[in-house]
Amino acid sequence: MASSDIGIDLGTSSVLIYNHEKGIILHEPSVVAVNADTGAVLAVGEDAYKMVGKTPGKIKAVYPLTTGIISDFYLAEEMVKYFIKKSCATGMVKPRVAICVPSSITDVESRAVINVAVKSGARKVFLIEEPVAAAIGAGIDITRPNGHIILDIGGGTTDIAILSLNGIVNKTSIKIAGRNFNEIIIKYIRNTHNILIGEKMADTLKCEIASVFFRDDEDISYTVKGRNLVSGLPQKVDIKRSEICPIMLEMCDQIVGALQSVLEVAPPELSADILNNGLTMTGGGSLLHGLDRYIKYRLKINAYVAENPIECVAIGTGKSFLYLDKLFDGFIESKVHQY
Repeated sequence: MASSDIGIDLGTSSVLIYNHEKGIILHEPSVVAVNADTGAVLAVGEDAYKMVGKTPGKIKAVYPLTTGIISDFYLAEEMVKYFIKKSCATGMVKPRVAICVPSSITDVESRAVINVAVKSGARKVFLIEEPVAAAIGAGIDITRPNGHIILDIGGGTTDIAILSLNGIVNKTSIKIAGRNFNEIIIKYIRNTHNILIGEKMADTLKCEIASVFFRDDEDISYTVKGRNLVSGLPQKVDIKRSEICPIMLEMCDQIVGALQSVLEVAPPELSADILNNGLTMTGGGSLLHGLDRYIKYRLKINAYVAENPIECVAIGTGKSFLYLDKLFDGFIESKVHQY
């Protein structure tokens, strides 16, 4: 593995870049601020995220990826180019780049990701599926004949896969993830309290008190601030954990249903391994309070959050260069050696 090789977790909400010598070298929101009139890029990453919800009419803060897929090619290219340049300070040697993508990615979507990386300065591009990268990043030995199930909840997609012997036994990907949680929180507070809150406030509320499985003594509250839709004036209201638990459960039940569909077709021998090994959870969405306990309650298997779950996929993507000649599945083969 060359020192210039980097792994990119190109997420809907954030971008992480990993280098095997330095570790995580970049972690910034996947946001671009543009001039609405001219289309000129004004800021990228952290600087652009500070503008979300606070821009005048002539400035837009845009997420170039939706549900893990590029929705604005030009802005995605500008964003990735900026991040690669920031990560590879010298710029003398073009890096080999591995990028993680959802399991359900199509040929057209994978070509778009590769084109963005190449135009951003990559020497060679490899695409690896998110659950495989998550397993590698979590320290799971996927080369052994031992079944492991991975649940990766990102910002735009949730990916699930059973892995064994360098291959994917079964997998699925659904477009229910962290940003969907934010959206239903915004919708609930608007419909119930007539208060409009922004995505940042919804994300903070999700991280602070949202839960899908808790005890009575864990029913805490948080004060949200927004604009009253009737009076138009600023207003704040206290939201309790028990109040938003039902709406969070609606989303999590779809994730549990996807998990169950993957488990139902697992070979009996691998089912036995999964009972022993449990479910490994990665991604920012895995930190939702009570989710591990809820999955154990519903599916009767142990679930645990991997160490460093937010960085797991980026770490695994960076380390995937060690598996180029080993993995039977995981890499998007038709496009790997195109450039």
